[in-house]
Formats: sequence, C-alpha cells, structure tokens
Amino acid sequence: MKAIIVRRAGGPEVLDLVDVPLPEPGPLQVRVRVAASALNPIDLSARAGRLTAAGLMPPMDAFGLGWDVAGHIDACGPGADRFPIGAAVIGLRDLLFAGGAHAEYVVLDESAVAPAPASVPLTDAAALPLTALTADRALDLAGLEPGQTLLVTGASGGVGGFALDLAKRRGLRTIAHARPRDADRLRSRASQITTATDDLAAAVRGLAPGGVDAVIDAAVLGIVAHQALRGGGTFVALVAPFAPPPIRATRVVVQEVFADGGRLAGLAELVDDGVLTPRVAHVLPFERTREAHELLEKGGAGGRIVLVPA
Repeated sequence: MKAIIVRRAGGPEVLDLVDVPLPEPGPLQVRVRVAASALNPIDLSARAGRLTAAGLMPPMDAFGLGWDVAGHIDACGPGADRFPIGAAVIGLRDLLFAGGAHAEYVVLDESAVAPAPASVPLTDAAALPLTALTADRALDLAGLEPGQTLLVTGASGGVGGFALDLAKRRGLRTIAHARPRDADRLRSRASQITTATDDLAAAVRGLAPGGVDAVIDAAVLGIVAHQALRGGGTFVALVAPFAPPPIRATRVVVQEVFADGGRLAGLAELVDDGVLTPRVAHVLPFERTREAHELLEKGGAGGRIVLVPA
C-alpha cells in the first residue's frame, strides 16, 4: 500500500509517498481503508523533529504521519466484532510509534473507532476526531457551570471553533479571540469577540470585569492569555511546555487527548444534529502532501486540510 513516510527530520521536502507492507489487525483491532485523513499541527512537529527533541517521540529510522482517519472497515482482528466489514467509521491514531493515517490503510484499536456521521462526506468527517475530542475534553477540564465565562484563544481554528460550539451547547458565555479577518464568521458561534493583539488581558477584562472563569488556550499564548483569567480560575493548556504557572491561585491543567471511540461517537452524533460542523478548506491527494504541509505552516487556510488517497 502507499503511505507518507518521514525518514529524517526537516521541512516538507522530507515527506515521501512510498510502498509499505499492508498492516494486519491484531486482537481487538480493526483495519480501516482510508478515505480521508486530516492534517494537524502535530504532524508538522513530528516531521520537523520537534517531538523527538522534546522527548515525546522516540528516534526512529522511519515513521508515518496522520492522526485523524475516516474510511471503511476492511478487516477485523480476533475479538473485534463491533463493526461489520464495510462500515463507514472515523477514528484517531494516538500512538506515535504506530502506522500513520496518511496511508491507504491504517490499523486502529476497535475502541478508538466510531461510526462516521451520516450527514457529511468522509472528507469532512476526517476533520472531526482530534480537534473535537481535544475541545470536548478541554471543556470537561475547565469545569464550568452554565452562565460562566470562557475565553477561547485561536477561536477560528479547529479546536477553538469546536470549543465555542460545544461551550454554547453547555450554556457558557464565550469570548472568542481571533484575527480580525476571522471575526465575521465567528459572530454566530461566540457570545463576544476580541481581535486584540497588543493587550489581550485588558481587552478581555473590558468584556468580563474581573477576568474570565476559564481559558482554553488553543492558540498556545501561555501567560498572555492567563492574564485574562480571574483569580482562582482554570487555565486549560493544550501544549504542556507552554503552560503558565498557577499564579493567583489559578488551576492550570494540560489537556492530553487520547483515542476514545465512545466519546467520538457522541461527537459524530452532534455533527448529524447540526451542533458541530467540520470546516474543510482544502482536499488534496497524498501526492500533494508536501504542498499540504506548506499550506498549514503558512496559516490562514480558513478550515482544515484533508489528504485523500489517489
């Protein structure tokens, strides 16, 4: 089968589309014939060697990329009986040493897989797993009650956008921080919006006197976003090295996503219910993976970048 492989750290030029052996599912695993797989910032970090340098990924001679997957069940290992052959599914690969989802086939634990939403094409469904699971768990960690105020940085991105939608469903008041060019398309998703670049804390405190009850820092602003938090509030960081210290008796937690098919099934249902809408900006074949990485690094795509087999 064809797969995107990285043999050395570097820029997009180190990405190769090569032939690799077809993976076989083990006990309680399924093999998915990939229809689409989203590109995420963590793919850029893995390719560039940043995860290995940080001790988050072991050195390897070659490794695959891709976390999100949408496709069809192709084979089931011993004991895997939840999905019939041919079922449309979505899933998340959360083991860095396992085969990546930017491939024609990927093997996942059956527990990492959920039925695909029926209301959107698989190219859209592929944009759901990592970002929606991250946003949903981040909201759980924030621990807010209806009526409390949440600041979401990076609100125009995948995690930030889903965090706004899920927070609205939970009855929270939301303040979205985004670039000016993204403000208009966030007005229906957030209670209020700030595009401040110089003094985010002052801008947010002008909207929420005393500070917000919690922050989900999808833009990885760290202490800059923490300054908008009230004393005793909760700061949810998505990248551990950039989590600020818990000053002013705040609670700082790091959201670590993991493959959770049960939670993912509930999020897929919210897509069918119209609560969540995956937003895809580009659909590119595996042969254009280098271009896809360049687009993501450039930023401002206005939606997810999804890769598909030829």
